[in-house]
Amino acid sequence: MERMRDVLRGNLGRSLHAIQEVDRLAMAWEVACGHAMASHAKVVGYHEGLVRIEVENAVWMRQMIALRSVLEREMAKIAEMPVRGIEFELEKEA
Repeated sequence: MERMRDVLRGNLGRSLHAIQEVDRLAMAWEVACGHAMASHAKVVGYHEGLVRIEVENAVWMRQMIALRSVLEREMAKIAEMPVRGIEFELEKEA
């Protein structure tokens, strides 16, 4: 399973070069943290290496903050672009 994930990461990174940066990171997000976690947050911005991710609640935010350095490294590798940090923010209520 881990081998297949590595193949997907490499192929995804190469295929994302023609896509806008935020969209590249959004696609990389799902692979970096897995579907279960990714379904509770979304990439909402990117500027000068800082990725902004909107999270649905505080429980998920705590888990993502605990994994921040791993997620930064994985997203940078998958999207093949600089990620110097991730800023998590709670979803705004409608």
